[in-house]
Amino acid sequence: MNSFMAIFKEKVAPKMDRISRNIWISVLKDSILQTLPFILVSSVITFLGLFANIWSWWPDLSGISNFTFGIISIFVAFLIPFNMMEKKKLSKQRIISGLTSLGLFLLLTNPVMSKDGGATFEFSHFGAGGMFVAIICGIFTALVMEFFGKFSFFAEDTVIPDFVTAWFDSMLPIGVVITVGFILVNVLKINVYQLIIQMFSPLANIVETLPGFVLVMLINCLIYSMGISTWILTPITTPVYLAAIQANQIHGAQNIVTGETMFSTYLWIGGVGCTMPLVLMMLFLAKSQRLKVLGRAFVIPSIFNINEPVVLGSIVWNPYLMIPMWIQGVILPIIVWIGLKSGVGRIPDAVFQMWYVPFPINTWINGHTVGSIVLLVIIFLVAALIWYPFFKAYDRELVKKETGK
Repeated sequence: MNSFMAIFKEKVAPKMDRISRNIWISVLKDSILQTLPFILVSSVITFLGLFANIWSWWPDLSGISNFTFGIISIFVAFLIPFNMMEKKKLSKQRIISGLTSLGLFLLLTNPVMSKDGGATFEFSHFGAGGMFVAIICGIFTALVMEFFGKFSFFAEDTVIPDFVTAWFDSMLPIGVVITVGFILVNVLKINVYQLIIQMFSPLANIVETLPGFVLVMLINCLIYSMGISTWILTPITTPVYLAAIQANQIHGAQNIVTGETMFSTYLWIGGVGCTMPLVLMMLFLAKSQRLKVLGRAFVIPSIFNINEPVVLGSIVWNPYLMIPMWIQGVILPIIVWIGLKSGVGRIPDAVFQMWYVPFPINTWINGHTVGSIVLLVIIFLVAALIWYPFFKAYDRELVKKETGK
């Protein structure tokens, strides 16, 4: 392990550091990280909402959680060009860039226009499900705004006030961005959200195989590490998972790839990417003040398999932690597949959608055997081994920044 850590420190860590300093990676990471307070509020409310399963008089708090987390794509669409203009020293364009991107994002949601001038928006497009579109809007707007950043209709010695020249100079890039969105939606009739779903639709045909299992889990980890919620795949994967678990329950089938296997028995301890070991490392092993504080903030949601805080707050667009998350998406499904096929663990055979029940309680409920707990422990330990060297490298880098050494 020591020799591996030395090689990792000398060879891998410097390359990841260079990637993390890339301006686009930095902007995407910062933009999503700035939404963290809303994500934490949503996570706390989700946790408090669990008490409704115990006490019938407990109020329904889901509206607060759904709203605070349900609008983060709007923020990201605004923040990406805003932050890019800041880094490109084009501060005068940062507000208008964010607003332009937000306008493009709203346009691409394909609102239903009524004859009386009203517009109906699909609220689900504003949350994590719309993150992919929000990122595209933000990047495209930032590129256009940067291209026109030095352009002006006026001479430098004009007597016209700066705020007036800024208004006119912004008209051209705003027109370009919104016109492109208009052409996509109203002329070409392209539904960007539906297009994304269609891109992933072939996955449904190969899920119940080992290569398909690994591929789907890897894609989940890939898109999640970029800040794109895995909920975007639910229209494709959920019917497949439900059909598989119902076949196990009613017909005695032995389908491994079910929601129960992944979210509430074996695979994703703490959430997609098996992030609980990482959170515990932050809590108990981190030397940087940043990770210690984040570990304390993330641990309670992670116990209940709510990992949006740790993913969006630490992993997204962070090469130090994105790479191990991808590795988890390959190695852990293979271990689960082998463990269940060999009989170490028991294949879930009943519908159990309470993903928020902590591990290993849910493992015992669905697995019923000591072997199932053993398989869970193996998964946890392997996941911890995968996270550890990357976590140490990231922690070391943060300590350098905090101490200035």
